[in-house]
Amino acid sequence: MEDGIFAAISGTVCCRIVTAIISLAVLAGLADARAEMLVVQGSTTFNRRLMEPHQYAVEEAAGHDFTVIPNKSAVGLLALLEGQADLAMISAPLKGEIEVLRKQRPTLPYDRLRAFEISRTRVAVAVHRSNPVRAASPDTLRRVLTGEIANWQALGGPDLPIRIVLVGGGGGVAVTVEAQLLNGESVPAANVIYVKTPVQLVQIVEQERAAIGFGQLALVKQQSLPEVATDKPIEQTLSLVTLDEPRPALRAVIEAAKRIAEKTM
Repeated sequence: MEDGIFAAISGTVCCRIVTAIISLAVLAGLADARAEMLVVQGSTTFNRRLMEPHQYAVEEAAGHDFTVIPNKSAVGLLALLEGQADLAMISAPLKGEIEVLRKQRPTLPYDRLRAFEISRTRVAVAVHRSNPVRAASPDTLRRVLTGEIANWQALGGPDLPIRIVLVGGGGGVAVTVEAQLLNGESVPAANVIYVKTPVQLVQIVEQERAAIGFGQLALVKQQSLPEVATDKPIEQTLSLVTLDEPRPALRAVIEAAKRIAEKTM
């Protein structure tokens, strides 16, 4: 009788041990999945609008951690294509960014890229604080970019040649401006200053009386620079891009980012 009771107790203990081991294994598996460190590279606009203020919330909602490397939309896509990133952040239409990259790297497999729109944001058209111009139609801005309008006097401003400031090298703002105002063509005006970063763009507009800078909304507002309003905003599309169809972890990040953006942006 005692032997039977002992056997039953031993069996129960063994079952509990086995169950505990299985539970620990499951938890370890979940921890390993959570510990997978994804890499997200690309647009500084995307980063400033979503990742900087809400990365932790996106990670919690997705169940995955990731490292964010802000540079430029085109650089993020290149990193994705070369296996150095799991997701690319872009702040312009994918087609336009591909056209920028294709000029230097024509043989990359661009047909494998998949873009998922997360949110949208407005491009800020900033001017020097001394410039009184505060409004222009999209067509007027187009004529500024083509060089048809080359002096601020034509817009009610000072007698100064207009200096256009853009971030070069595949930045999302420049690609968006070209797509929406120039049908995808490059800016042909002569007085263009290309800078490397959005911060440099804001600094030049702060210093150059004749400047008109097409820049990131967050940075322009941060520096309290005057804006030229338009009746139809120039809008950037903020997207996450994958190579081929996203695997479950990437899909979770995309869906989480979209939910967070809908609540906060």
